[in-house]
Amino acid sequence: MKTEIALLREMGARRPYTDSRPLEIVEAELDEPGSGEMVVRMAAAGLCHSDLSVINGDRPRDMPVALGHEASAVVESVGPNVTRFQPGDHVVLIFAPSCGHCVPCAEGRPALCEPAAAAAGRGALIGGGKRISRNGETINHHVGVSAFSRHAVVSEASCVKIDKSIPLDKAALLGCAVLTGAGAVLNSGDLQAGQSCAVVGLGGVGLTALLGAIAAGASQIIAVDLAADKRGFALELGATHAVDPNAPDAVAELRELSGGGVDLAVEVAGAAPALRFAYDVTRRGGTTVTAGLPNPKAELTIPAVSLTANEHTLKGSYVGSCVPVRDIPRFARMMLQGQLPIERLMTHRLGLDELNEGFERLAAGEAIRQVVIFD
Repeated sequence: MKTEIALLREMGARRPYTDSRPLEIVEAELDEPGSGEMVVRMAAAGLCHSDLSVINGDRPRDMPVALGHEASAVVESVGPNVTRFQPGDHVVLIFAPSCGHCVPCAEGRPALCEPAAAAAGRGALIGGGKRISRNGETINHHVGVSAFSRHAVVSEASCVKIDKSIPLDKAALLGCAVLTGAGAVLNSGDLQAGQSCAVVGLGGVGLTALLGAIAAGASQIIAVDLAADKRGFALELGATHAVDPNAPDAVAELRELSGGGVDLAVEVAGAAPALRFAYDVTRRGGTTVTAGLPNPKAELTIPAVSLTANEHTLKGSYVGSCVPVRDIPRFARMMLQGQLPIERLMTHRLGLDELNEGFERLAAGEAIRQVVIFD
């Protein structure tokens, strides 16, 4: 079948993207789904810094690629050996599918699935195939999703079924922003009621982490970002304090606010200096979690003795240490009950042909979560 996709041919386009227009909306051909695969019709797709990092070259991918990884969709047809879905099902797409058999999957850590990571690196679906082409040229999938497309062929392992009562525009954010942000706080950080938390970086994922901290019952939530408007919005959402990390003695200010440091500091800015700031404001015996994706060449330097002397825990969080089939329904329930009001983070609704404008807005820090709404 034919469909429209957002095609990225080259990384590193100059800004503004409204002029260079790195994403081209083109007609492409989708192959029939293979074993364990389905055709889905996209309902909504979010614009994320992980997509922007492919556009600007910070997260290299094989070109050309059909971009996008955070989405909700409706199943249109199923291929051979699909057992969990049928046409008409509403699903959230997940960019870290699980094979169910490798060591991380067997340990209950499906986000670290080894075959899925290898397939994503090749621009293929987890089953190994590539199902997108244009004029005889094979197009790479983006982490098995390629969300900025009207239709896509995906593995059933890349889908989680959701109840049809959940609005599909909100559901799109469950696939990345909520899993990564709320998961970093509730799963990776295991924040407990009454504890203190700092969130460093207040983009879409960071503000979702902040909502997760509120839902967990944190006694103190300190929002940290370079942008004054984002710090102000965090206070509106429920942060108890806000700190400018560029202010003189910002680390000392935050440590004073928290009585010596926070129990949990979550860094989601995707920058090594932000991670060092989060580490420095964590109390003795506390935990620093990083869910950001900095440039692969960025390095972190910390006093080695501090890990032992302070019993400091520093840990990474990929996809919020989530088990998507468990956590997407869990977070959806929290959303419907008002515990995760993620609709407050949706600042712009776009058409597919407005993606370049949207990514320029994101690069300029003028948006939180933008969502493409498909017809």
